Amino acid sequence: MAPGSSRPALRRRLRHDLPTKGIGRDLATLKERITDDVKAAMRSGEKERLGAIRMITAAIKQREVDERISLDDAQVLSVLEKMIKQRKESVEQFKAGNRQDLADKEAAEITLLQSYMPSQLSAVELDALIDEAVAATGAASIKDMGKVMALIKAKAQGRADMGAVGAKIKAKLGG
Repeated sequence: MAPGSSRPALRRRLRHDLPTKGIGRDLATLKERITDDVKAAMRSGEKERLGAIRMITAAIKQREVDERISLDDAQVLSVLEKMIKQRKESVEQFKAGNRQDLADKEAAEITLLQSYMPSQLSAVELDALIDEAVAATGAASIKDMGKVMALIKAKAQGRADMGAVGAKIKAKLGG
């Protein structure tokens, strides 16, 4: 150690040189992004948007409490997928019940929920993913559909409608 320097001064100097602003903001988790959107909606006074985003945070927190875990991005995506599916079913029911006002409200919530989802796979990308999964698992019949679905679900989480994916796999395997 150099004469006249002290460890606290060295620590202060090293700590001062570290960049602190903007660390990790580009890689914000999905939960952080939703929380930031709640704050932004509160500031701008968008009551409908705020209500919908609060509904998302409530669903996430409910699952965290029920399972006693902290959800990662993949698990948050599964919560969002479930909410989208529920809203789509509600839209159909409201249209059947001649309640276009409520159907429009649910459709707006679907749009908001989808804004947090990753970009959807194109039909070509999905077909290529299915072909790759079938080849990797050696699937030959409909009995192997579970193996193929498991592989695809890991890669296409939140990026494709798994019901449609299942139908495509079934058609490919001759079911």
